[in-house]
Amino acid sequence: MPVLAPQAPLSARIAQGRGQAPADLVLKGGRVFDLVTGDLVETDVAICGDTIVGTFGSFSGRREVDVSGRILVPGFIDTHLHIESSLITPFEFDRCVTPHGVTTAICDPHEIANVAGLTGIRYFLDASAHLLMDLRVQLSSCVPSTHMETTGARLDAADLVPLIDHPRTLGLAEFMNYPGVLMQDASVMAKLKAWSGRHIDGHAPLVRGLDLNAYLSAGIRTDHETTGYEEGLEKLRKGMRVLIREGSVSKDLQALVPLLTERHSPYLCFCTDDRNPLDIAEEGHFDFIIRTAIALGAPPLAAYRAASLSAAEAFGLKDRGLIAPGKRADIAVIDALETCNVAQVFAGGVQATPEAFAARGTIPPVARHSVKAPRVEPHHFRTGGNRAETPVIGVVPGRIITEHLTHEIAPRDGDKSVDIARDLVKIAVIERHGVNGNRATGFVQGFGLQRGAIGSTVCHDHHNIAVVGVDYADMALAANRLVEIEGGFIVVEGGRILAELPLPVAGLMSLESFEHVHDRLVELRAAARSIGVSLHDPFLQLAFLALPVIPHLKITDMGMVDVDRFEIMP
Repeated sequence: MPVLAPQAPLSARIAQGRGQAPADLVLKGGRVFDLVTGDLVETDVAICGDTIVGTFGSFSGRREVDVSGRILVPGFIDTHLHIESSLITPFEFDRCVTPHGVTTAICDPHEIANVAGLTGIRYFLDASAHLLMDLRVQLSSCVPSTHMETTGARLDAADLVPLIDHPRTLGLAEFMNYPGVLMQDASVMAKLKAWSGRHIDGHAPLVRGLDLNAYLSAGIRTDHETTGYEEGLEKLRKGMRVLIREGSVSKDLQALVPLLTERHSPYLCFCTDDRNPLDIAEEGHFDFIIRTAIALGAPPLAAYRAASLSAAEAFGLKDRGLIAPGKRADIAVIDALETCNVAQVFAGGVQATPEAFAARGTIPPVARHSVKAPRVEPHHFRTGGNRAETPVIGVVPGRIITEHLTHEIAPRDGDKSVDIARDLVKIAVIERHGVNGNRATGFVQGFGLQRGAIGSTVCHDHHNIAVVGVDYADMALAANRLVEIEGGFIVVEGGRILAELPLPVAGLMSLESFEHVHDRLVELRAAARSIGVSLHDPFLQLAFLALPVIPHLKITDMGMVDVDRFEIMP
């Protein structure tokens, strides 16, 4: 059963707000950070059911919690994320992230939707009813993201419209196919028309000028792919809400923090997009983003507004974002504004304790046994071609944008082989949904790989098998083992499996605890480094090398993709 505090009767809220009856819960002795004025105000906070009913005064309660010496801030709102990229189920994500102050998360389940279609989206909608945090689900707009990849499902406007008024949805999720918007693709236009006047999330990396005008004119309101100050300023000036992203791979906070002023903050939000348990355990979640932003020079008022009030306003969540009467009782109790160490969290009036998490209900997982790739052999990783001039994906650490490089790689015996001295290693994508058995190979630079191979079924957004390696036999072992364990991550060297993490839910999520996943990720990171990998998070970085809506060069099961031309390279 859900563990949410019930909404109290209207009469009870009024009586407790006036002090005529003791409040259900009172937080006493703390200071509230007022995000309207920027003042720190010493006051009790009275809560009735799931609603704040009293501030700026002294209240008595049936239950009282001493928060003396602490600061109370509104619960944080992650405005765009893919829970699947945390590698854990929504239930473990709730238990992992809510204690860091996140009381609302707005997710796009297009990772699982690309594998399992509407079944995946409904899994998140059903799970949301059992969580402490308030999980809202945007309906995935791009399944698949383009015509240049093979997925396990396809969702058109007619598939999504029956869920348009579901109480847990806020709108249409990130419109990744921005070229389709600009070119007025028929399927894209059908979705935009169906959601006309409703919220539509954007995805517009490096989209500027007249193209940005057109994209916004389609009714799209937000963007989390902004990576530079001038780009962000143009988007703000044109009325687009910029969601500053700081995830495990995409780290845009440092570049965008100059935008985060008190003047601009009503139109800026934070999001994580993709953040895994390794980084959450070692750095934090929204608490990490806030303290990092302040350390980089952002005014505390601007940072906390972006984390809650501005996010609530951007997504039409008028019932939260402030610690004020009538608002949802989402509150993070912290030590200081600059450090944002979270001591206690109240989500909808319920304190996030181990007992509260244990009391939640659950639902069965979906999309088991979804990795159906045919067995591969070492020779399948050979790369043909008569020309030495070869396109190479250039990894940019900390970015999902890649470089479109060209190197001379002479074919020998009908194969262009690995060149470790130049860090030119093989990358392959293998279709795993049982649709067509496609395979494609190419080259990537930036992993630092010296031996063996790494592989993953977290491969945005089609989630086929992706393998990077210097040894074809190890690449084949990695791919075949991923089928056996229902998907996941793997590191292989010399015919031996050094580390692996099974992700049996759609090949994306573990059924284990986030602590277990964290421990396996530590092992995987160490194993990857032992074979030369130099990237901070090689598996998430690998996942984005297959996403053909992020400039400039990518690879899918259909081949190398020139994203700027939006075409598969011959």
